[in-house]
Amino acid sequence: MDLFKKCDYERLKQVREKGIYPWFHVLESRQAPVVQMEGKRMIMLGSNNYLGLAEDERVIAAGHEALEKYGSGVSGSRFLNGTLDLHLQLEHALAEFTGYEDAMTCSTGFQTNLAIISAICGKDDYILSDRENHASIYDACRLTFAKMLRYRHSDMNDLERQLQSVPDDAGKLIVTDGVFSMRGDICCLPEICALAKKYGARVMVDDAHGLGVIGPGGRGTAHHFGLASEVDILMGTFSKSLASLGGYVAASRTVVDFLRHASAPFIFSASIPPASAAVALAALRHLRRHPELPTHLREVSDYARKVFVQHGIPLKPGAETNLAPILPIVIGGTQETLVVAKRAYEGGVFTNPFIPPGVPEGGGLLRTSVTATHTPALIDEAAGILAEALKC
Repeated sequence: MDLFKKCDYERLKQVREKGIYPWFHVLESRQAPVVQMEGKRMIMLGSNNYLGLAEDERVIAAGHEALEKYGSGVSGSRFLNGTLDLHLQLEHALAEFTGYEDAMTCSTGFQTNLAIISAICGKDDYILSDRENHASIYDACRLTFAKMLRYRHSDMNDLERQLQSVPDDAGKLIVTDGVFSMRGDICCLPEICALAKKYGARVMVDDAHGLGVIGPGGRGTAHHFGLASEVDILMGTFSKSLASLGGYVAASRTVVDFLRHASAPFIFSASIPPASAAVALAALRHLRRHPELPTHLREVSDYARKVFVQHGIPLKPGAETNLAPILPIVIGGTQETLVVAKRAYEGGVFTNPFIPPGVPEGGGLLRTSVTATHTPALIDEAAGILAEALKC
């Protein structure tokens, strides 16, 4: 069979022929509650700019200043010529904010999970992963020779059953999203930590959607539960609340030092450009000075949930009480999901449609999210448009 046969993607052709292709819409303005997209005004309900800092002039100014001082890029890896004092400042600030001894930055969030898991886990180790963890965790597990055991989403009985099947003398890593990006629910961290202690496992939390969102001052999932001392490895990104690009790992000084010298995805990648590092640092400092921001974000998301329910918009079960600003709307069939997404877009609301294999068959949904800068008037307007789109 020709190697390129798989590139003739039939489902993609069908979606395009039906005029319901929903991806790669072109943004022509800043990330904001209202954007310009392909020549029209659009209420943005598909961004992870949770705190609205991607449009904050002070944060943007920090990027400009770094561009002038350091240039446009570093032209090398952190391991060789690509470490700036700016990277070290950012890592120190992250470690201090999250409460860990040390931190290390990577060029993207996706790469960060690859960097951590591929270095920490080897052929005699076991990785226990929530079935709804981010795709980067799945790919990271494939980079190792470790045995991956998936447990049912937030099912602690299933996690314990899986742990019981692992040899006592094997290395064990339990890895979970802190806030799950599709549902917006929070992991069962107290139970995970208790099971880790019982079975001699280490705990890693991917807090990409938790930092800036939950926990005291936005410090994330571990602090939300008061369990920062029991989470061995914390991972996060800059592309959500911190309005930039990149990722980080926070852990003990020993673990971070090991990763700096043993992680191929880190060693062989160019480091974060100066402007991106400066923006992430400025956003983190802004969050630290304004610990009320996550509280305001929660108020906005609570309002959105209330309005969506009033309009009869079918949120995924449990989403009515979530703490995160993620509001998944249940649709069902693949074509139906794409049609509703198109109708919403035509009405002036951008959402993110998810269809199989990203979700189970029949589980198509629209992932909507709000930011701290959405106003009640915008949420009311968007809910009305979504309610109309759902009538198709």
